[in-house]
Amino acid sequence: MKTNYELRYAAHPEDARHYDTARLRRDFLIERLFVADEVEMVYSMYDRMVVGGAMPVGETLPLEAIAPLRAPFFTTRREVGIYNVGGPGVVEVGSDRFELDFKEALYIGRGDREVRFSSVDGSRPAKFYFNSTNAHAEYPCRKVTKADAVVAHMGSLEMSNERNINKMLVNQVLPTCQLQMGMTELATGSVWNTMPAHTHSRRMEAYFYFELPADQAVCHFMGEPQETRHIWMSGEQAVLSPEWSIHSAAATHNYTFIWGMGGENLDYGDQDFYAITDLK
Repeated sequence: MKTNYELRYAAHPEDARHYDTARLRRDFLIERLFVADEVEMVYSMYDRMVVGGAMPVGETLPLEAIAPLRAPFFTTRREVGIYNVGGPGVVEVGSDRFELDFKEALYIGRGDREVRFSSVDGSRPAKFYFNSTNAHAEYPCRKVTKADAVVAHMGSLEMSNERNINKMLVNQVLPTCQLQMGMTELATGSVWNTMPAHTHSRRMEAYFYFELPADQAVCHFMGEPQETRHIWMSGEQAVLSPEWSIHSAAATHNYTFIWGMGGENLDYGDQDFYAITDLK
């Protein structure tokens, strides 16, 4: 097995206005998350969130404490949210064992113990997508399914944005320090998410897109409301969203995405909205 990581530094919004396509993609897009028997991570300076993926095929993969953490275990000072977006898998946390099927989630609280990823069947490997933020307290680990979620049905087919927002690893479901994660599923015929667009300067966010056919694409919109930019993405890729940036997308097919947030508060409704007609 192998663990790969890279650092991503924070950008001032006035600087980001001048980025070309290559620079936008280099700083904000996470193109590779799932490699056989490897763990991939991006350590972001936006609220120090770690975004990563693990795909165990023939091995059990440990979640290693990468060098920037300067900690004996990955979870020594961190909480982790995990979604399985592949075949049936298992996450071991110390002596505890959690079986995760497709679209099931796991919250791991802070504490000194090993975390290991494995697949039930290597021919249909699990794909574990995870977000991690700093934690000030230790909360219990817990598996969460869509049956446990707080579900908000929003949008309409007429507006091309009918969707279910499944709030799963959020404080209405279980206690966390700062991490919040959920999964939004778009209805057939709908392609827009998060419209009207918003910012929340007290939290950064990461979006992970999946359930998108290989020959289709997502156009993710970011930037200040009056200085928007776009990044074309494929399925099973993620994008970092700074606290000053909008985050929204349209695609050539309906899809599902996982959102993860970390920062100042746990108030899901803490959003500053911008009218669609005001975006530039």
